[in-house]
Amino acid sequence: MTVSLKSSLAASLAETTFGVMTNAEAISSFEADALPGDFHHREHVRLAFAYLSECGPLIALDRFSRALKSYAAARGKPERYHETITYSYLFLIRERMARTPTVDWEGFATQNPDLLQWKPGILERYYRESTLRSDLARTVFLFPDKIAGL
Repeated sequence: MTVSLKSSLAASLAETTFGVMTNAEAISSFEADALPGDFHHREHVRLAFAYLSECGPLIALDRFSRALKSYAAARGKPERYHETITYSYLFLIRERMARTPTVDWEGFATQNPDLLQWKPGILERYYRESTLRSDLARTVFLFPDKIAGL
């Protein structure tokens, strides 16, 4: 990825739902159901980054998943919450944060554009499509079931 493309990606990220909010402000805004804009994949990743920046991984996982369930339920769509996708992305984000200790969201997003792409997305490396579409994966975290080369 070229430097100018990375720069424009980082700039566009600043214009998302969370704008220039701190991690704590992003979490508070989400938990209070007071987001000013859309909430799509990129915003999910941004919010997971915020939780992981402010809390240990287990607390972040608990708070993030509970907040997502509440957000979906408040919109009359509790079935939209997907536990395997939520946990998997949170663990991937945590690993990337540990490997490249970036101080802020913009730097993290610039260094990890593959995490921001929904379809095709990074989970296709680890899961069969049929697994992610299953009701079980939606309600219970399932370990990856796709082995490279098989």
